[in-house]
Amino acid sequence: MSKLKIAVIVGSTRIGRFAEHPAKWIAGLAGQRSDLEVEVLDLLDYPMHFFGEERATTAESDTAEHWKKKLREFDGYIFTVAEYNHAPTAVLKNAIDLGEFIHKPVAFVGYGGVGGARAVEHLRLIFVEMGAASVKTGVHIAFNEYLSVLKEGKSLGDYPHLNEAAKNQLDQLIWWGNALKAARSVVTSA
Repeated sequence: MSKLKIAVIVGSTRIGRFAEHPAKWIAGLAGQRSDLEVEVLDLLDYPMHFFGEERATTAESDTAEHWKKKLREFDGYIFTVAEYNHAPTAVLKNAIDLGEFIHKPVAFVGYGGVGGARAVEHLRLIFVEMGAASVKTGVHIAFNEYLSVLKEGKSLGDYPHLNEAAKNQLDQLIWWGNALKAARSVVTSA
């Protein structure tokens, strides 16, 4: 069976963001799997206007089209999800609104208040509406883990429960990715 192509999407563009830590960590774990090909997509590299904005420039519109085209290359997605005010970042929500995720699996690595759980729950509902399949297991980085990485030089890989959640999440992403890829191939060949 061929490798699934998975995008790890860095879901925050804020100055001093933490998002690069979970993105590198989960991409590293996924990259160790023989059945996955992993690429990190950073929203800093895709500065897009907000969905429906009239004042978007041609360059911003071109970037949005490039974003959509890039997303089509993947069989599944892992999003790093920062939680601000009980919700995901606006830039991540906007990137999702501009993308296409129909019949593909999505997974989440959250951080912030309660490990980003509330923001992840928002996104699960959004992806249901978009026709994507959210895997069951989320990875939730608690505030003490967040602080230990930033202030004590620890790694997310130092926490066995995060590694276990990531393994379970990747197993589920692979199962759903293969099932949905097979289903998409039947639909397109019919």
